[in-house]
Amino acid sequence: MIIFSASDVCLSFGTDVILDNLSLGVNEGDKIGVVGVNGAGKSMFLKILTGKTERTSGDVYLSAGKTVGFLEQDTGLDSENEIYSEMLYAFPELVETEKRLSELVEKLNDKNLPQDEHMALAGKYTSLEEKFKQNGGYEYKSRISAMLESLGFEKEKHKMKVNEFSGGQKTRLALSRLLLSEPDVLILDEPTNHLDIESVEWLENYLVQYKKSIIAVSHDRYFLDKVTNKTFEIENKCGKLYNCPYTEYVKRKEEDRKNDLKHYEIQQKEIARLEAFVENQRRWNRERNIIAAESRLKAIDRMEKIEKPKNLPSNIKFGFDTDSSVKTPFIILEVSDLKKSYPGKDLFDNLTFTVHGKDRMFVLGKNGIGKSTLLKILCGRVDADGGRFEYASDLDIGYYDQEQQGLNNGNTVIDELWDCYPDKTQTEIRNALASFLFTADDVFKNVGVLSGGEKARLTFAKLMLQRSDMLILDEPTNHLDAPSREALEKALLDYKGTILCVSHDRYFINKLATRILDMRENGCFDYKGGYESYLGHKDLLLPDYNPKNSGASGNFQKGKAEYEKGKEEKSKARKLGRQIEDTEKRIAQLEAELSENEKLQEENASDYVKVSELFERYGKIREELDELYEKLEQLL
Repeated sequence: MIIFSASDVCLSFGTDVILDNLSLGVNEGDKIGVVGVNGAGKSMFLKILTGKTERTSGDVYLSAGKTVGFLEQDTGLDSENEIYSEMLYAFPELVETEKRLSELVEKLNDKNLPQDEHMALAGKYTSLEEKFKQNGGYEYKSRISAMLESLGFEKEKHKMKVNEFSGGQKTRLALSRLLLSEPDVLILDEPTNHLDIESVEWLENYLVQYKKSIIAVSHDRYFLDKVTNKTFEIENKCGKLYNCPYTEYVKRKEEDRKNDLKHYEIQQKEIARLEAFVENQRRWNRERNIIAAESRLKAIDRMEKIEKPKNLPSNIKFGFDTDSSVKTPFIILEVSDLKKSYPGKDLFDNLTFTVHGKDRMFVLGKNGIGKSTLLKILCGRVDADGGRFEYASDLDIGYYDQEQQGLNNGNTVIDELWDCYPDKTQTEIRNALASFLFTADDVFKNVGVLSGGEKARLTFAKLMLQRSDMLILDEPTNHLDAPSREALEKALLDYKGTILCVSHDRYFINKLATRILDMRENGCFDYKGGYESYLGHKDLLLPDYNPKNSGASGNFQKGKAEYEKGKEEKSKARKLGRQIEDTEKRIAQLEAELSENEKLQEENASDYVKVSELFERYGKIREELDELYEKLEQLL
């Protein structure tokens, strides 16, 4: 049964049409993901549904007795209340009933109360208490505590005031209060913003079990696949509903578009054939030819014309240098015992790991653990408090900073790119900018007036022109819509270099990752494999790991046994470390000998006997190197 609907909704500002005749029906229990490129009008549509924005025309209907709850994007609570007290506003009836019960208890304890009044009040108390119990009166406070802790607010923070928290934390508090109120239609605009992966997973599980209806705008494709069962697309100002989650919607949309284009082309060919026939008949200019021509014209008029599918919205075109000159040494980066803290806040300690050539390593961990700080340390933007890191020689490192601090706000867009690449022609610079949707007068905008999304696109344009052996990326999918994220994924899959990336986008991680580095307060868990595989093995490999109580050095290798016994774990880790070190040392010796052998072969090219000896030794070196590479692969 439809409980909430929008019919022929339009939104215009003057002659600028934003939304054109959007219709959507929401049944009880529907979970609908709203998708579309940035600027398509998704947030506007949600605001129209909730009455926050006045529509130009059309109707919005909500069944009698039903409630709607709305979480706006990046709009949190603003209050002087303690956060626990603020959450009580989600249960106004229960709070009022509890207050009323307390008043009745106080009256019932009055020894001077006449017997008949006492009996009447006792009956009223019993009735009210039963209703209170049925409505969850004895559970709502524990629900508040559980909700807050699940979204990152530990018990010691419950007495802090709302206004003491950051904007992102306030948005999480607004989400907590909204979820606690359990409206019949839950409308969410980018609900996974400001949540770490663990909190997002908790939210997904909560919404999967939510018995009522949900409408959610999100760029988190993993979230949409898990939570939603329908997808409403807003494209070219119009809306279309697909009865499937996101990934299936992408496939169906592509199939529908191909079919629509095919049917359009077939009809156009038929119309062209009929028009050619009419033209031929008219040339003869006889009565029967004119009758035949008019018959075909009527046939054309009677046709139900198929509209040509509209062009897809403009999208970013990514392309990183993929030629053979990209350097991928076996070990590209070694990090040992790295440590960082700020006054009153310890981030991480004993961080030890190795990045190999062509790795696509993704760094995971809770918010505040120092993932972005780690990347800044590795890029020389921030100093570590201890430990060391070392890159292979002569590497060109490309860094994507989610805060875009590398941009000069005083520059124009074109100058920002040209200052970095003065050898490029204006055509080359403008073509690069056009790939990231900076065209015409957009290239003369000041960087300082660009939106967050525009600054992200400009940062990517700079990175794309750099010939990087390694890309270090900090939340690269922030500010990108789904089609742009998919274009970035394809470009990074084609990229021949090495990637070290921090991201909360699990769809993105799952598509690209070959290594997972899970940061902890006292080290890291280094898993060689993809994201889905990591999730499947995580609990098995780390059944009891508690970084606050662990004395481990932090460089944890794959294997259940190494995590179950403390002493045995350390012994094996030391032994493994020595084996890796010895193997890498021998590889370095053989690579040096191989290089010298090749040089000697060139110098003695005319000495057949000498070259034969050198070539025989060359083969043995290669054979031993292959064995050592395989051994090192197994050890790592």
